[in-house]
Amino acid sequence: MFRKLKTLIGGAALALGLSMNAPGAGAVELTMYYPVAVGGPLTKIVDGLVADFMKANPGIKVNAIYAGNYNDARIKALAALKSGKPAQLSVMFSIDIYELIEQGAIVAFDDIVETPEEKAWLKKFYPSLMENGMTQGKVWGIPFQRSTIVMYYNKDAFRDAGLDPAKAPATWDELVSMGKKLVKKSGGQTVRWGAMIPSTGYPYWMFGALTKQNGQVLMNADGNKTFFDAPATVEALQFWRDLGNKHGVMPSGTIEWGTLRKNFLEGKTAIMWHSTGNLTVVKNKAKFDFGVAMLPAKKSRGTPTGGGNFYIFKKSSPAERKAAMKLIRFLTEPGRTAEWSMKTGYIGTRPDAYQTEALKKYVAGFPPAAVARDQLKFATAELSTYQTGRVRKLLDDAIQAALVGKKSPQDALGSAQKQADRLLKRYR
Repeated sequence: MFRKLKTLIGGAALALGLSMNAPGAGAVELTMYYPVAVGGPLTKIVDGLVADFMKANPGIKVNAIYAGNYNDARIKALAALKSGKPAQLSVMFSIDIYELIEQGAIVAFDDIVETPEEKAWLKKFYPSLMENGMTQGKVWGIPFQRSTIVMYYNKDAFRDAGLDPAKAPATWDELVSMGKKLVKKSGGQTVRWGAMIPSTGYPYWMFGALTKQNGQVLMNADGNKTFFDAPATVEALQFWRDLGNKHGVMPSGTIEWGTLRKNFLEGKTAIMWHSTGNLTVVKNKAKFDFGVAMLPAKKSRGTPTGGGNFYIFKKSSPAERKAAMKLIRFLTEPGRTAEWSMKTGYIGTRPDAYQTEALKKYVAGFPPAAVARDQLKFATAELSTYQTGRVRKLLDDAIQAALVGKKSPQDALGSAQKQADRLLKRYR
């Protein structure tokens, strides 16, 4: 009798377009978009964390949707806001902050937090990771899949070249001198380059590291002025170009972001600059002894931070915002932050994550896991301005024009600065 009644109820539910597994009355349903920029099994990790949250919070259902890379995630999330099915939260570029505010798309966390505990939570994260999430005196983005650029190097290649495998290049001069020794030729062909810095995908990000190392940032804190034509900026681009064209340490022209990790794992380059988000994949797949080091210095060490923040959309109800806050706090708890860092290679975004027994033990057994964290003391904010997509493209195009020899670094960056000035003038 019970089975018959259950069948009748199930049939009625299907006829009404309902699901027997749908959230119950009063439940909150959230849609969250998130990107993956470095490959690997990150979607499975996110799905697992979200499943843990729903198990602990049966009154909240979360639809976590993988949206492609960072640009794809922004486009899809903003498109959803204009549709009849907007998302309530998303992981997007930390540098999307000005565009999202200008479009009225997001709400500041300061306007959502209520309790002293929630207000204290906003101060739990590394200050350098918060730079890209704060403006107008408020917090708009919460760090999640955050990174710095680190230097991966093949210790076996160092040994082969007669170099100390425990000593990575610490300065620009050492990058050149050691890089030349690491280049390997066979039959007149280069079979191993000394180093590779990717110049597609996110060239402005790599360039932000070079300029910071040369004592120059790319923009002001208000997001309305850039320093593309500053002498130190031009000098940094000249150095990047010289690594290929003059010193022969890396291929001349552009180097692909998407295939660089494969080139490193296949031994085609002894050094690569890439996101710490690749760390776990490299650890699992490298068939050689490898090391991870901070990026080298000219005037000082330096890297921009990078990666994605959590944002909550303005088109969400009070109940949805409260549920979204609960989800974000769950995913950024010290233990889960530690788990996320160990499984992906991304930075543990808060100091207390590194005090958990699990992450302390992991770092003790695998010291490269601490490099990106330790490098935060030399970090700066990633390039972010009003009209950020257009401004970023100006710089990307200038970098690539210089690297392929179409323009001198001075001319390429001077043109980019003039155009950026025109775009940002109204925000000053």
